[in-house]
Amino acid sequence: MDHNISLITTITAGFGVALILGFVAERIKVPALVGYLVAGIIIGPATPGFVADTHIASQLSEIGVMLLMFGVGLHFSLDDLLAVRRIAIPGAVVQMGLATVLGMFMAWWWDWSWGSGLIFGLSLSCASTVVLLKALEVRGVLDSMNGRIAVGWLVVEDLATVLVLVLLPPLASVLGGSTVEIAVAKPLWTTIGQTLLQVSAFIALMMIVGRRVLPWLLWQVARTGSRELFTLSVIATALGIAYGAAALFNVSFALGAFFGGMVMRESEFSHRAAEESLPLRDAFSVLFFVSVGMLFNPTILIEKPIHVLGVIAIIILGKSLAAAALVIAFRYPLNTALTVAASLAQIGEFSFILAGLGLSLGLLPAEGMSLVLAGALISIALNPFVFAAITPFRRWILERSELARGLERRQDPYAELPMSTERKYLEGQVVLVGYGRVGRRIAKALDAHGIPYVVAEQNRELVEDLRKKGMVAVSGDATDPAALIQAHIADAAMLVVAAPDPLNLRQMVDTARKLNPSIEIVLRTHSEDESLLLRKDGIGTVFFGEEELAKGMASHVLERFAPRQTVTAPSHG
Repeated sequence: MDHNISLITTITAGFGVALILGFVAERIKVPALVGYLVAGIIIGPATPGFVADTHIASQLSEIGVMLLMFGVGLHFSLDDLLAVRRIAIPGAVVQMGLATVLGMFMAWWWDWSWGSGLIFGLSLSCASTVVLLKALEVRGVLDSMNGRIAVGWLVVEDLATVLVLVLLPPLASVLGGSTVEIAVAKPLWTTIGQTLLQVSAFIALMMIVGRRVLPWLLWQVARTGSRELFTLSVIATALGIAYGAAALFNVSFALGAFFGGMVMRESEFSHRAAEESLPLRDAFSVLFFVSVGMLFNPTILIEKPIHVLGVIAIIILGKSLAAAALVIAFRYPLNTALTVAASLAQIGEFSFILAGLGLSLGLLPAEGMSLVLAGALISIALNPFVFAAITPFRRWILERSELARGLERRQDPYAELPMSTERKYLEGQVVLVGYGRVGRRIAKALDAHGIPYVVAEQNRELVEDLRKKGMVAVSGDATDPAALIQAHIADAAMLVVAAPDPLNLRQMVDTARKLNPSIEIVLRTHSEDESLLLRKDGIGTVFFGEEELAKGMASHVLERFAPRQTVTAPSHG
C-alpha cells in the first residue's frame, strides 16, 4: 500500500543521521551541533542519495526555533544581566556594530546590495548561546566572573537580534527585499510605528496579563499531580503564545516564544517547566540544526574559498579582537578579555534564524546563506581549540609583550582599599570571598554583630556599588595573591569563602596560609566528595550545602518535639 509518509521519513532520517554524526562529533571533541549540521547537508538536496522533504523540514525547524527561544526566555535572568550591565551592554552593542560593518564591507567588495550586506554582517555578529554555555560548562567556569560576563554579553546580543528580527520584515522593502509580501509600499515611519505598536501591545499583554495568568494556570495543572499534563501545558504554552503572537500581533514566532518563556520564569514552577520541556526542546533543536544544514551547499567551499576564509576571519579574528579590546578598555584583566574573545569566536542559532529570514524576504542571496553556514560549521568546530589556546597564549604574550605585562600590572581603582580605610578593617577582620546570595547573608550577620569584614569579589561593578554604600570591598580574583594581599589577609582573623564553586580553591587556601599561617578558614562547597576530601586534609571548617540544610531541618524537628519528650519521659520509668 502506497502511503505519503514524507513527514515520517524526514524525521526518521533527520534524527538517525544526526545521532550518528553527533556521536562522532562528541567523540572527536567537537560540539554535537556540528554533527547535526552535517547531517542536514547529507540528507539535503545539495548531496546525492536520499533527500528529505525540505518543506516539512522547514516547518519542523520553525517549531525548533519556538522551543529554542522559549528555552532562552525561560533561563533569561534580568538580575544576572544587570550584574554585568556596565560591560555587557556597551560591549555587545559596539562589538555587534563593528562585526556588522566588517560584514557589510566584505559584501560591498563582492558587489552585493547594501541591504544584503547589512543582513550578512548582522548574521556574523551574533554568537551562539548554546555553544557558549556548553563550552563554559565543560571548563567549569560558567559560574565564574568571566563566565557571567560572557553569558551577559551574549544575552545582550540575543536581545538585540530579537529586535532585528522584529523590525526586519516591515523594513524589507526599504532594504531592497523582493518577496511578494513586501511589495506593497508604505511610508517608512508608518511601517516602523505600526510594527513597534504591535510589538508593544504584545509585550504589555504578556507583562500585565501573562505574568498573572500563566503562573496560575501552571499551578492549577500542577495540582492534578499529572506529570504528562504539566509537560503538555508547558509545550502548549510555548507554541500557543508563539503562534498567537504571530497571528494576532504580527510578531515573529521567535519573539513570542521568548516572552512566553520569560513570563513563565516568574512562576515558582519555572525550574520544573525547564526540566520537563528539555527533552522535547532538545529534540526539535536537533531538527532545527538539521534543517539549517539542508540549506547548505558544500560546493561553496570549492567555488568560493576566499569568501569562506573572509567570513572565518571576521568571526574568529575580527569579533574576538574587538571584544578583547573592549574588555581591556573597561579595565578588566587580560584573562577576562581572552575568555570573552574566545566565547564570541563562533556563530550559531541566531545567525541561522536571521540569515533564513533574510533569505525568505529576498534580502540575502543563497550564496550568503551558504557562507553563513560555512562560517558556523568551521567556527563551532574550531571553538574548543580557541578556548584551549587561552592559557598558553596568555602565558606567551606576557613573556614577550611589555604592553601585555603593563595591562596585567595596571592599577584598578577598586583593586585596593582606599587610604582612608579604618584600622579595624585592616587587622583582625574577616575576609569574605564572594558576595552572592550566601555572601550577602553572612555579611548581614556580621553587620548585626558589629564584626568588621572586607569583601573580595570578582565582579568589579558589584565592588563599585558596595563602595558607594560605604562598605569595604576590593575587586579581584581571590586565587590571585594580589587580591588577598589587598584585602589585608596577612593580619586577618578569618577567611570565609562564600563564592559558589570557586575555582582553584586549594590554591586560594594555600596562598592565605602562606601569608597568614594562623588564619582560620571557613569554606563552602556543593560537592559531597570535595567536602570529605577538604575535611580529611584539615584545610578548614567545611560547610556542604545539602548537609547543612539537613542539619537545620533536623534541628527544627527535634526542637519541636523536645518538649513533648521531656514531659512523657517519667512515665516510661
